[in-house]
Amino acid sequence: MNKRIEEEIDVLQAEIKAKQKEISDLRSQLELEEVKDYSLLDAEGNSVLLSSLFDERNELLVIHNMGKQCSYCTLWADGFNGFAKPLTDRVPFVVVSPDLPEVQQAFAASRGWTFPMLSSNTSSFFADLGFEPKPGIYYPGVSAFIRKDNKIYRTAHDYFGAGDVYCSVWHLFDLLPNKHGGWHPKIEYK
Repeated sequence: MNKRIEEEIDVLQAEIKAKQKEISDLRSQLELEEVKDYSLLDAEGNSVLLSSLFDERNELLVIHNMGKQCSYCTLWADGFNGFAKPLTDRVPFVVVSPDLPEVQQAFAASRGWTFPMLSSNTSSFFADLGFEPKPGIYYPGVSAFIRKDNKIYRTAHDYFGAGDVYCSVWHLFDLLPNKHGGWHPKIEYK
């Protein structure tokens, strides 16, 4: 019985990997989407242009985070904090939320986050890129950008949701007999 179930799991995992590769291949075929050089706010409230976040690799990942209000976004950010060194070794990345810079900095300090954060509070960045479908309603996710011929293009994007591939904790919980057992992320843990 267990052997049959394990074989079924192996087949399904192979199908998932194949579908993930198919999605990745399709994303690489998307047309570049030109975006403007948005102005965001740094920790001191100074304007920072999107173009200044690139380095010589001319690629950039931006995490769209809903901010302090969202325990799920906090969970993703906790995970990105752990991946900050390997991420920045490959590509510059920044977490952007609509929170004011002072709110971001206090919250980041309380959680021990070390990655760079910027505020989109004075910009249409979230709305224009599809992460604010209605004023004040935000979606979490990620956008990948490339700088080419002095222009900025979005090459791909994805939305975050509980159980997605961007937050490994859910997959670890799935190994337990009671899965997540009704657990939900928290802003503060004991």
